Amino acid sequence: MKPLSLIKNASVINEGEIKVLDVLIEGAFIKEIGKISAPKNCLIIEGEGKFLLPGIIDGQVHFREPGFTHKGTIHTESRAGIAGGVTSYIDMPNTIPNVLTLEALAEKYRLAALNSLSNYSFFLGINDSNVRDLISWDTSGIIGISDDGLYMSNKGNLLAENPETMELLFKNCQNIIAIHSEIEAEILKNEALFEQRYGRDIPAKYHPKIRSWEACYEATKRAIEIAKKHEARLHILHLSTLEETHLFDANTSLTQKRITTEVSVHHLYFSEADYESLGMRIKWNPAIKTKKDQEGLLRALIDNRIDLITTDHAPHTLEEKERPYFESMSGAPMVQHSLNCMIDFFQNGKISLEKIIEKMCHNPAILYGIKQRGFIKEGYYADLVLVDLDTSWTVHKDNILYKCGWSPLEGRTFKNKILKTFVNGNLVYDNGQFYESKMGMPLQTSQQKDLHKN
Repeated sequence: MKPLSLIKNASVINEGEIKVLDVLIEGAFIKEIGKISAPKNCLIIEGEGKFLLPGIIDGQVHFREPGFTHKGTIHTESRAGIAGGVTSYIDMPNTIPNVLTLEALAEKYRLAALNSLSNYSFFLGINDSNVRDLISWDTSGIIGISDDGLYMSNKGNLLAENPETMELLFKNCQNIIAIHSEIEAEILKNEALFEQRYGRDIPAKYHPKIRSWEACYEATKRAIEIAKKHEARLHILHLSTLEETHLFDANTSLTQKRITTEVSVHHLYFSEADYESLGMRIKWNPAIKTKKDQEGLLRALIDNRIDLITTDHAPHTLEEKERPYFESMSGAPMVQHSLNCMIDFFQNGKISLEKIIEKMCHNPAILYGIKQRGFIKEGYYADLVLVDLDTSWTVHKDNILYKCGWSPLEGRTFKNKILKTFVNGNLVYDNGQFYESKMGMPLQTSQQKDLHKN
């Protein structure tokens, strides 16, 4: 007999509405939604005064395994994410080896099946070395193609820097192609100018001058032009500038869009004013930029020019972060705290809860064609998060779950707390306690060429 759980009287946020409802879980799935009498032998969870959300689908993480397991592993980072309400993720290809072959991709799935507490999928990596092979492969079952992070190992690996490679790929690939959009030549020029002035130890506050808005805008504009020429499915990762937001469409349904984008939580939560106190801890690529960019990104998120919220979760050890500018690693951990950050925006009157759920849960499922997830619906997997909006807590080392052991949010007090997280019907996280007997599942997807028909 399948186990039963009943969440009673919770404020359910789903498809633009908030309603007080009961949700019955049978096995891995949502069995019934409404006003429900408890069946026999059913675990009852009282949700009165709490909010029930679909599990977050984080469309961009770097969980570091294989190759960088001193920073994080699939187990440690998925566990941290579950404590933050993230029940599914899509991991990027910049592990060692880079995921440039179907064999390397299969190995990551093997590792996740053994170690991931949440549900998982993986991008196949793309650069000049494998593009001609890739366009000959059957990639219909792959969630997406990406160059993100591959520039870290070798210069010149960004698709945005190589229009000829983009032409070839966009013409011949039907998958979603998710790119890191910066012009590397512009960045190298700026690095040289600031190195002349400050030497190798450039102050962190100049990072957004080096990885400038112009480098982002020109790359995104060019990629969109080539994608439109070939009717390709282009997704711009971690948008960081106000100027770029004007390149995207607010009026077309996500199911019909060919050109899409996302914003990562840190580009919404921090601005250049925070470099003074946080320094290299908030060194990301693309860079956190001005207050004007921060506010423009939030506006574009709300009016639907930006389609998703992600984390770009990228853990490094603190020693790797606190090196001088050119040696300091870019990226930081966020997956445990992304929902707290976004609800903080709601509690400060900047965005609705319904919009947060649209961008963190519904839209990732729609954009990537993920089956039976991202919504609270009968027959869907019971990936659910119960949240208390009346409890305060402070981020500190004792409650940070990332393997790297630190967060740029240390010392921040949130007035919302994740209480329980269900993955495939299993209560995996319960107010600080983990139950790790069952692993997550690979995300099942629709073929993207069918989902995104014109």
